[in-house]
Amino acid sequence: MRGDQLARQWQLIQKLAKSRGGCGLDDLANDLGCVRRTVYRDLDALMYAGFPVVSEKRDGRVFYRFLESFRIGDVPFTPDEILALAFGEDLLRQLEGTVFHDSIQSALHKIRAGLSPELAAYLARLGETFRVLPGPHKNYARFRETIQALHDAVLRTRTVRMRYRTGGTGKEATRELDPFHIWYRSGGLYVVGFDHRSSEIRTFAVERIRSLALTDKSFAVPASFDFDSWSASSFGVIAEPATRLTLRFDRRWATYVEEHTWHPSQQLRPRKDGQLELSLEVGDTADLRAWILSFGAGVEVIEPAELREAVRQELEHASARYAEAPAQRRKNTGGPPRRRSASART
Repeated sequence: MRGDQLARQWQLIQKLAKSRGGCGLDDLANDLGCVRRTVYRDLDALMYAGFPVVSEKRDGRVFYRFLESFRIGDVPFTPDEILALAFGEDLLRQLEGTVFHDSIQSALHKIRAGLSPELAAYLARLGETFRVLPGPHKNYARFRETIQALHDAVLRTRTVRMRYRTGGTGKEATRELDPFHIWYRSGGLYVVGFDHRSSEIRTFAVERIRSLALTDKSFAVPASFDFDSWSASSFGVIAEPATRLTLRFDRRWATYVEEHTWHPSQQLRPRKDGQLELSLEVGDTADLRAWILSFGAGVEVIEPAELREAVRQELEHASARYAEAPAQRRKNTGGPPRRRSASART
């Protein structure tokens, strides 16, 4: 296993670094719980990575050690832990410019600064074997101050006053919010809390906050509010009362759907014809409908009837839009839409 190899090579580095007189091959094999051939391979790997491993023969035995001038550096973590931090840095790359990504990056810089060049290069090479590339995501670098202020408000249980732009209408309004949690979901950052304007617990997208300031008002999170329970029925970021949903995927999507965890409540039922039924207990939201529609003709809503009809109508409208050639459609609608000037764009 890859993890076993990393742990073993790390122990080998530690033993060679601490031994002034060198370590015998049999002793290393016993201490590392492996055979001599494995130790040979690990020694070769370390030498290839740039570690100054030397050997000398005494009394008919071969001993291995590092050059006396070599210093490993101050290493407070195991290689698995360092790689896990690097993996976390990749995962948080889509939050670059925020306190979350910047903090883990700062921690890694401090760790790397205390390593010998050979060890730093060795761990970097190992890290390159496992990479994470972020998918579609939002850019939060310019919202650093907003995120920091929200984080401060959550910790201090302080009400905030914000200017917020609604996604559906694009209208802006000032509202006061008691922020309970900052929530990362589906490539976006959201703040969940009690909205004084609607007198409801609502979810707000961080990138739509135009301005934000802490007030002198304090609040207490209701004892009845449990974030895990509140968000359990949400498929996206909006929590709605849960209903039973059953979808039937055709054979081309069955394996893909089966390989993913879409929601904690999901139940999978493979069919003899190769299709797959997926049942969920979630709220009917725009996020859910958009996800269903992303499979096109590869999925059918079995229940509930209201959702089945809504998806049918959406597909019918899409079919009608594609039934006309673009040129004919422009003619029927009075020509192409006029382009706005750059200064008028939002």
